[in-house]
Amino acid sequence: MASVVLRQNETQDQLLKRFRKKVVKSGVLSTVRRKRWFVSKSETKRVERKKSMRRLKRRSTGRTD
Repeated sequence: MASVVLRQNETQDQLLKRFRKKVVKSGVLSTVRRKRWFVSKSETKRVERKKSMRRLKRRSTGRTD
């Protein structure tokens, strides 16, 4: 769990900004979003394969040698 302590002469906006950065860096939100719904292993593999193919296609078409 991300936690921050109010520093001397720090505004609430600065504190909130620091907290948000810690949450993003720790990956809590991405984990929550990913685990929001159940996804079977076969579905996960299918999505990963699709991402991989798109990534490879982008890399190959972007080059002009």
